[in-house]
Amino acid sequence: MSRAQQPSRRTVIAAAVAAAVAGGTAPAAAAGRPDPAADADDPGRTGGRPVDYHAWTTYSEWRGGTSQGTRAVSGHRPGLVLAAPAGSTDYTDPHTGTTAPWEYATWTSPRHRLAVPATEVISSWNAHTPEGTWIQVELCGAYSDGTDTPWYVMGRWAAGDQDIKRTSVDGQRDGKSSIWTDTFAIDDASTGLRLVSYRLRLTLYRRPGTRLTPTVWRLGAMGSDIPDRFTVPASTPGLAQELVVPRYSQEIHKGQYPQYDNGGEAWCSPTSSQMIIEYWGGRLGPDQLSWVDPSYADPQVDAAARYTYDYQYQGCGNWPFNAAYAATFKDLQGVITRLASLADLETLIAAGIPAITSQSFLKTELTGAGYGTSGHLMTVIGFTADGDVIANDPASPSDDAVRRVYRRREFENIWLRTKRYNASGAVASGTGGVCYLYFPAHPSAHQRKALAAVGVR
Repeated sequence: MSRAQQPSRRTVIAAAVAAAVAGGTAPAAAAGRPDPAADADDPGRTGGRPVDYHAWTTYSEWRGGTSQGTRAVSGHRPGLVLAAPAGSTDYTDPHTGTTAPWEYATWTSPRHRLAVPATEVISSWNAHTPEGTWIQVELCGAYSDGTDTPWYVMGRWAAGDQDIKRTSVDGQRDGKSSIWTDTFAIDDASTGLRLVSYRLRLTLYRRPGTRLTPTVWRLGAMGSDIPDRFTVPASTPGLAQELVVPRYSQEIHKGQYPQYDNGGEAWCSPTSSQMIIEYWGGRLGPDQLSWVDPSYADPQVDAAARYTYDYQYQGCGNWPFNAAYAATFKDLQGVITRLASLADLETLIAAGIPAITSQSFLKTELTGAGYGTSGHLMTVIGFTADGDVIANDPASPSDDAVRRVYRRREFENIWLRTKRYNASGAVASGTGGVCYLYFPAHPSAHQRKALAAVGVR
């Protein structure tokens, strides 16, 4: 059975969160389903953009944080490096049992006050981690009740897998919020509790006695408060354009490298990532692919799966790990955010920027897909003259079959809603417009304007 048919662990977790957020909604659904259209037309909830993406990227911003052993560097791509260790520590990798010593330095961001007090926050980062280095990203926030969260680990990450196994950290909670793989979530949003601000902390690690250093170019987070809704308002088509993006099928990789989430049938996220990476000119050389069985087609997809794999989540669908992987390619950066409508996607496509969207749906809810899914990634590459969505869907039997055209209204709803009915008729969660955006480190003026229009700078 493919991941398109199986419930992912993220979806199981998200469904539990949705049930807590909904409070009395689940029992009400048992008595009689709520009217889906009632959610869509509440002007008090849909009038503004309920998303705040913020990032630190410039030399002055890196200098503005609190440093213990790190240094801001200027140049072609400003960043943060390990200059002088603030200390040393032993780290026991939970996935190998290996304990090793590491030198470290830290950088803590200024406090960012969210324009939208948030029920969820997802961090993302872009970094170079040569062999012998890795990074940890943490978040500490302030609640609307005046208390603070603990420092939550949002990811332990390295581009390779020779030093540590990149990993999310389970079991983090304080009775008000929890970390679900890569997402901070308020446990019960119906209480009105929100996260009103946050700081991010970077810890840069290197082997003791060396001059090695990670370099971090972008560190940010997306906070959001998406209203519970089964449907969203229909947008008006405004663009007819298609980008030429490579087409890769995850399905032709079934059975390959099962240690990475049971093989290709679950690789929608890295396959989608690889399509856009190559659209921007990112390529892996023969030496980087030499470990892949030479009989396998599209070996770069196998590599993307390996280097996005989260050893705790046991899957390749960790959202910030995919964005971080994309940014390991020369002059490319990646972020995780949420978009408000297909009009946002049209703005990006018009500037030459494709996007990866996350959605869940029944087979009957997306005409032409031929499957249902509790969580699936695909790449939006354009719009037809009628406004329908042109997507490279990796859940296709071959590379040639990847290009699909999906009905605008259906696609819009399955992507932007936060609540849905699963195959059993129970209320489940939707992703509320989650999107991966990969774009040049130095975007054109048109691209910068389009990114700013969707809240990314």
